[in-house]
Amino acid sequence: MARQAKGDAVREPALIVLEDGTVFRGHAYGARGRALGEVVFSTGMTGYQETFTDPSYHRQIIVMTAPHIGNTGVNMEDPESTQIWAAGIVVRDPARRASNWRATGTLDEELVNQKVVGISDVDTRALTLHLRDRGVMRAGIFSGGALPAGAENKNPAAVEVLVDIVRAEPSMAGANLAREVTTSETYTVEPEGEPLATVVAVDLGIKARTPSRLAQRGARVIVVPQSVTFAQIEALNPDGVFFSNGPGDPEASEAEVELLRQVLDAGYPFFGICFGNQLLGRALGYGTYKLEYGHRGVNQPVLDRATGKVEITAHNHGFAVDAPTTEASLAPFNNGQYGNVEVSHIGLNDGVVEGLKCLDIPAFSVQYHPEAAAGPHDADYLFDRFIKLMGAN
Repeated sequence: MARQAKGDAVREPALIVLEDGTVFRGHAYGARGRALGEVVFSTGMTGYQETFTDPSYHRQIIVMTAPHIGNTGVNMEDPESTQIWAAGIVVRDPARRASNWRATGTLDEELVNQKVVGISDVDTRALTLHLRDRGVMRAGIFSGGALPAGAENKNPAAVEVLVDIVRAEPSMAGANLAREVTTSETYTVEPEGEPLATVVAVDLGIKARTPSRLAQRGARVIVVPQSVTFAQIEALNPDGVFFSNGPGDPEASEAEVELLRQVLDAGYPFFGICFGNQLLGRALGYGTYKLEYGHRGVNQPVLDRATGKVEITAHNHGFAVDAPTTEASLAPFNNGQYGNVEVSHIGLNDGVVEGLKCLDIPAFSVQYHPEAAAGPHDADYLFDRFIKLMGAN
């Protein structure tokens, strides 16, 4: 039996209830109450603070497959945004205490401070296998006053009430969420050293490391809200435009796709990451689809078709571009308006499209996260590629 986190004087019961009626018992962790969202699993063995503060996890309950979470506490340097965006947290063995020289508090305390409901002492291996078999689905964490009497003992009537609450939650499919996580004001990240280029970064759920990686290479990065217009982008006189990662269904993002087409039509060099990759796919005429359980973690192998190298990469996405990836269909795709496009990167676990490259206009994107702080840096070269692309324009 996992030991309780430091500060938990009483091991209060908690449940995580899935929309298919499956129930896992555990103990309250972090804030008490109710958390609803799509339950997903992340295979990262480190970087839980970066994961929880990634805006792409908005409206999602994260199951951490690594058994020990919270060992290094929390600090002011590692967050990818100003808050925890995950709807809820599921862990197996929470750390009894934080042990790191940079720690300014414990994860449990931070979850309480930000009113994020969690559950510990869950058989996360069994839960992950269930999601692998059945696919990700809606779920709810219930503890404290949100847990009906008898539910902790799996009383059928009490549990059915919770299942009904979960099933009433909106699905991730069709959700347009970028506007809920974007910055409210434009801000600028200044370059390190001599300015080489100006990048307008459209914040669809941007991670702090992205403008930082560009600034390290001499880019002045102007981060703008999701609601930005093309005229406003033009007024900033950029050398290139970037679309960030973010939550939600790309099929529901018509305004963002139209904005991107205006960027491409004007000839601006373009780089997209994650959600930005899906939007580029849609702008180029591809469709997108929802993955059964998605890719989330820091250990995903991706083939760079140009070099033949395999990159170990960080991922967080539940949707993918619907483009052909079989050997017989990997020739460049001509969509007419934007010329030839090729699938530049492929996921080796399941053949998912992991990158697109336009051959006749200055635009490319990847599905994974080259800016990953708590993860591999195999794909850092993509930021250099964008800088070069802007210089060549």
